[in-house]
This record gives sequence, C-alpha cells and structure tokens, in this order.
Amino acid sequence: MAQTSGPYELPPLARQDLLELPIRRLQPTQLCLGLAEVRSRARDFSMETAAERRRYLRTRPVPVAVSSAGEHWMIDRHHRLRALLDVDADATAFCAVVLVLSGASRTHCLEELNRRGWLYLRDAGGRGPHPPERLPMDLAGLEDDPFRSLVWKLKQEGLIRAQPQVPFLEFHWGSWLRRQDLPAFNSMDLGPALPEARRLVRARGGQGGPPAP
Repeated sequence: MAQTSGPYELPPLARQDLLELPIRRLQPTQLCLGLAEVRSRARDFSMETAAERRRYLRTRPVPVAVSSAGEHWMIDRHHRLRALLDVDADATAFCAVVLVLSGASRTHCLEELNRRGWLYLRDAGGRGPHPPERLPMDLAGLEDDPFRSLVWKLKQEGLIRAQPQVPFLEFHWGSWLRRQDLPAFNSMDLGPALPEARRLVRARGGQGGPPAP
C-alpha cells in the first residue's frame, strides 16, 4: 500500500456547503488510533457546552469521501471525533466533501481510496498492510495502538514537530519506536517508556522529519 497521499485540499469554506452528519455514520480510513490522545480530547470536550463544541467543529470540517450509495469515509480527524463520541454518542460533525467516488460498491470505493494512499492499513500491533475490507464500519471499531499514544505525547512535549504535509506522520514515528528497545507500557500509562523514547527521538532529531516507514 502506498504510504504517501495524493494531497487532498479543502475547497475554500466560503464557496462550499458543509454537511452535518452523525459521527457514528462516518467510516474510518485507518485501523487504529491512540487512546491517550482520545482521552485527553474527551476531557477537553467534556468541559464545553454542546453549543461551544458545535461552534468549534464548524471551524474544523472533516474532509470526507462520499460514494454514490451515500457512504462517507473520513480522511482525517479520527482522534477528535472518537473523543467526541465518548462524550456524546449522538454528536454530529461538519464535513467537507473532498472526493466523490463513482459506484456504490464498498470494495470499489476502498480500492480507490487505497490507490490514492488515503488508507492506513496497519493494525495496533504494527502488522500489515491488511486488506481494505478489514477497516471497521465506524470509529468505535478502531483498535488502540499504544505507540501512537506515545508519539502523541512526544508531540505535546515538542519533541516531534507536526508536519501536515506528511501523511500518517504519527504512525511512521510509532512504527519506528516500535522497533526500539522500550520498556513495557500502554496507552493509559506511558510513563515507563517516556524517558527512553524522549532520548531516542532527540538523538534522531525528531524535529527534522519522520523516520522511514
């Protein structure tokens, strides 16, 4: 599977209509996420009113691909929306269509998304790529990858720099850290691995770019 994306671009918001859709209807384009980030975002959402959350989400529309059968695949924002689901199971999100897929077959649509490099098909243990059909139908089916959580924490600390132009940057860093000799840890307790992970990322130059997959 190609790990680079034919870049998608959101059209100017003033020139497009946003769709408001139930988050539970959006299909993910990756197999896993980091629950540490989800928990953190959920805490933030829980301190806001529904109106505040709605205003926030309108300013950050979810890029989606839509099929002729009316299925919507989210190309980004998996952690944010999974966190919101944990706070409000009936929450909606504002979506911007970045690709219209011809045909109604789920298999055909997933093959097209995969051809564009818009799917991440490695599981929580780093195995894969798996067939696109293994993707869950909703965000609740995503697995927890503790290495993805670890990378999120290192980004929070400024050791890894966000690079929006690099698809799946956090997963690439997670794959690299998975190959290092780190103490046992999990997404709810990153502490045992953090000192060594910090040292390794600093030594590699975490702000210089992602490691090779």
